[in-house]
Amino acid sequence: MAGWSRRPNLILLAIALFVVAAVAANYLYRQRLQHEPQEPSATSAAAVLGQSRPDFVLPDALGLSHAVGEWDGRVLVVNFWATWCKPCVREIPAFIELQRQYAGHGVQFVGIALDTVPQVQAFFGKLGLELNYPSLIGGTNAISVAEAYGNSIGILPYTVLVDRSGRIAYAQYGELTRDTAEQMILNLL
Repeated sequence: MAGWSRRPNLILLAIALFVVAAVAANYLYRQRLQHEPQEPSATSAAAVLGQSRPDFVLPDALGLSHAVGEWDGRVLVVNFWATWCKPCVREIPAFIELQRQYAGHGVQFVGIALDTVPQVQAFFGKLGLELNYPSLIGGTNAISVAEAYGNSIGILPYTVLVDRSGRIAYAQYGELTRDTAEQMILNLL
């Protein structure tokens, strides 16, 4: 009889170990995405340079849909990010500043979060940041948009600059510094 009383404890232990292993694997996967940039493949960022920007429609935090065509004729900075991505979070204050500085010159930043609406709302509420540019909420749909813009390897952050004629001019894997972003913008004005 003593063996039977231990069996539920072993089952609970096995379940707990499985959950811990799954959480650890998820954490390690996210860390790898953030810290191990990979070389672009022939079908990634380099391949989309000079091509017309792909169309997409995604909702914002209020649930309003936005088509990328809303910003035609502007220098468009599309930034793919996630609330759990530390380099993504470091970029946001610089992007807010650059949007403020260059909006009058026809520059438009657009963030695309690979998260859900509640995650993004909680994130900005916690940080106390107020965006002055649209942040669209893509969830898993954002992955296909990122791939269409050349991010076939899933690195975050990932930023694409589209010139006024709608052609992809720059694409960068990983964190984009303020100075680099500004230089890319100035080259397109």
